[in-house]
Amino acid sequence: MKREKRKIDFKDARGTIMDIFVKEPYQHCVIVYSNKGSVRGNHFHKKSQQTDFMLSGSMQAFSRKQGSKKIEKFVVRQNDVTRWDKGEAHEFIALQKCAFLSFVNGPRGGDNYENDTFRLKIPLHEQAKKKITDWTLQ
Repeated sequence: MKREKRKIDFKDARGTIMDIFVKEPYQHCVIVYSNKGSVRGNHFHKKSQQTDFMLSGSMQAFSRKQGSKKIEKFVVRQNDVTRWDKGEAHEFIALQKCAFLSFVNGPRGGDNYENDTFRLKIPLHEQAKKKITDWTLQ
């Protein structure tokens, strides 16, 4: 997983312009709106790489790379970009009402949305609380 904070590229009296991606094509994009307390994710993708851009609000994020015992926990805020590797489990809990864009390369768009989604048996935030380190519990 890679995290970046995007900066404003241009600003004048009309407002601002911010590049999200430069020379990075994606096959699919979806916008996700979440109410405070909503849980999203709790899955991983075997063939798809996902990149998320937070438009507004904030979320508590959890991630675990395949084969790792370590669960990372961090807050995603407005203008943050988070890239999830193939096989990396991820989960979000909305800290407030929020919206984010999810860009995907791989078989995850349109009618194929669930074809490369592998749900976790135990949510990452529960694994982190109980200090579960067995990747096979997914």
